[in-house]
This record gives sequence, structure tokens and C-alpha cells, in this order.
Amino acid sequence: MTNPRIALIHATPLAVQPVAEAFKQLWPQARLANFLDDSLAPDLAEAGSLNATMITRFIGLAQYAKTYGAHAILFTCSAFGPAIDEARQAVGLPTLKPNEAMFDEALDLCERLGGPRRIGLLTTFAPSSISMREELLAAIRLRGLDVQVDGACADGAMAIYNAGDAATHDRMIFDSARPLAACDVVVLGQFSMARAQKGVADVLGKPVLTSPESAVCRLKATFESISS
Repeated sequence: MTNPRIALIHATPLAVQPVAEAFKQLWPQARLANFLDDSLAPDLAEAGSLNATMITRFIGLAQYAKTYGAHAILFTCSAFGPAIDEARQAVGLPTLKPNEAMFDEALDLCERLGGPRRIGLLTTFAPSSISMREELLAAIRLRGLDVQVDGACADGAMAIYNAGDAATHDRMIFDSARPLAACDVVVLGQFSMARAQKGVADVLGKPVLTSPESAVCRLKATFESISS
């Protein structure tokens, strides 16, 4: 399949452009369909944790994408891992969590380096930090690696970016990244943080991974393997 249709399901409009740019650079042949429910993040923040109603909403979004003709689904909202797991099971399509491929890429790097390693997890939306950390730790345990996760959050930066102040958003990320200088690799938890990749790498002098680039590469490789 040379030109599959990929459904991109967003919880914030801030994620739309970064993933579109990643597809443009890395896999321009893919046909994209964007679906946005910008009430998801506020509802999660109000509820305090995922609940059955929100999981049902995610399943509904995935089912709609399948009805639309999607060959694969990429969720770009990083705070909803368990709901995405349920959606993946319900639709039976290749379905990626936003940070799934990025975490694997970071662990691949740690595995190549060998020995005890440290991954820095940098976010801009506090409610996502706990679930993302748990997801990354689960991947570490599954591989049996000796990897420590250090977290940092530029709390409030996403809201500032959403209000139109990109410069302050980026500066908050750079400042929050500094405590992660001892890490071997840093992962940026929100799709909207991709714009800050180079700046964080300049601050830390370490590899910095973004979820849009890693996810697009994973999806492209998946469909290339199907076609071969």
C-alpha cells in the first residue's frame, strides 16, 4: 500500500502543525485526515483521571476514523494512554499512542549504549506527566533494561503557547530542560514541543527526540513492511 490514509486524532489544535510537518518531511505520500476534540484535555484536567466515559469517547473517535476509511490511526494526545489501548483493541487497525515510537527509539539508544542509563522526560502539560512516565517505565520493564527516568515539566507552557506566545513557551521548555543535563537522551512529551527540539538539544548537548518524527517513521516502516 503506497498511499495509506492515516487518521490523526488530536486533543489540541497545537498538535496539528507539528505532525503535518513531520509527515511532509518524512512521508509525504501518506494521506492525512485530522480529527480534533479540543474538549478532551480540559475534561481530563477537571476529572483528575481517565474514566469510563472518556474511554468510550476514544473508542468512538477511533471507530469513526475507521468508518472514514483510515488504514491506521495516530493519536497525538499524550495524556490518554489507557484509553488509546482500548481504542486500538476495538478497531483492529494499526493504532499508535503519541509517544510509543519515541519511547522505543529512546530505549533502543540506551540499549546500544549499554549499562545503567537515564532518560529525561520533558512535558508541558502536567496531567500527562504521570501517565507518560508509567508508560515509559512499563516499556523499560518489558525490555529488562537498567534505565532511570528523570522528569521535568514546563507547567503552563502549553497554555501560554495556545494563547499565542510561542517565544515564552520555548523559553520555559529550555529552562525546564536544564535539570535533565545528566540524561543520555531526552524525549519531548507533547507534539507541540517539537518546535523546541533544536533549542533543547543546544541547551543540553544530548540527543533530543520528538514524538511526531518517531511516530511517522514507525508508521512508514509498518506500511513498507506490509508492501514488501
